[in-house]
Amino acid sequence: MGERLAGKVALITGGTSGIGEATVELFVEQGCKVVFTGRNETKGRHMAEQIGSAALFVKCDVRDESQVKAAVDATTKQFGRLDCLFNNAGGPTRGDLETVTWDDYRDAMDLLVASVIFGMKYAIPIMKAQGTGAIINNASVAALRSNYGGHLYSGAKAAVRQITKVAGSELAPWGITVNSIAPGGIATPIFFGGSGRAAGMDEGHVAASMAKLEKNLANATPMQRTGFPVDIAYGALYLASEEGRFVTCHDLVIDAGMTAAGKTSFEGKVSAPAW
Repeated sequence: MGERLAGKVALITGGTSGIGEATVELFVEQGCKVVFTGRNETKGRHMAEQIGSAALFVKCDVRDESQVKAAVDATTKQFGRLDCLFNNAGGPTRGDLETVTWDDYRDAMDLLVASVIFGMKYAIPIMKAQGTGAIINNASVAALRSNYGGHLYSGAKAAVRQITKVAGSELAPWGITVNSIAPGGIATPIFFGGSGRAAGMDEGHVAASMAKLEKNLANATPMQRTGFPVDIAYGALYLASEEGRFVTCHDLVIDAGMTAAGKTSFEGKVSAPAW
């Protein structure tokens, strides 16, 4: 099989680390032109330089609607179309039920829900005009079972899952598919409080923490396997490619059986899970 995304253009938010970074690399490898966003300008520009003309980095805080619009505009300006939008950007939430503040709530919903809504808002007119398009929203197994994430994270991801289904049914007549992906325990910087915080840790600490994390994540699955960002990237590749053209309103669970028969508690965990 040749390049599965040849001739396509994708916009991937949160593309400078974890699942986003792996998806950028895989999509380019499969012939796609990619615009990717992130808040880490140094990392983003370095990635774009390494990839070459097939990729463009746009600094973007997805909590800001105007910046989301600018990223969509930059995509069509650079490559002339938009075939796939992967609303991937996310991060951990803070505050339990007895301490949560309005700011905690607003930050969680802006980052995890509003970013998805506004990404779709500006991508949809382009895809309607093309008569085709694939929108992928990063949800989570935390939307499917309790104890896989805090209340704000789980609630926000449940919203993403339902918004996806509603949007998919509304956009089907225009040839636009809308699906979500529910990652299981994926070893990414989110467990360290996000990529920015992880970048400030010394290498020895990161390595030791990652080894512990990978063991805990594997123990939580029936397959006894840790998930890695590329595992989710392959799911996004399927949904963005022609092979996924008959799939819409679907939540693709990629979790090594965690939600069906996994554990909901972890011995010696690095931090509270947020998938």
